[in-house]
Amino acid sequence: MKFSVQSLYTWYRNLLRNPKYRWWVILGTLVYLVSPFDIAPDFIPVVGQIDDVFLLTLLVSEVSGLVIEGWKARKGNVDSQDPNQPEPSTSTGNTIDVDAVSVK
Repeated sequence: MKFSVQSLYTWYRNLLRNPKYRWWVILGTLVYLVSPFDIAPDFIPVVGQIDDVFLLTLLVSEVSGLVIEGWKARKGNVDSQDPNQPEPSTSTGNTIDVDAVSVK
């Protein structure tokens, strides 16, 4: 089994996106941040704060992403219930790549 930072990030992100474990992961991360027991102890200058900063950055970015996704989904549900709004498109979701050329 090979360890990588990317696999750790993917595991953490997937765990945060699972509603069953989300609050436990957030609580565990916050406890880790205030705990004196770290992978790199905080009394070591600079190195001791790197793991905390990395974990806090990861937590804030993922939770803010979840909040934004939830807000967009909720806004989409509210908009679709508005009778004044046009019906949603029935496209199949296919995309077409187009190369743009400037004409002088």
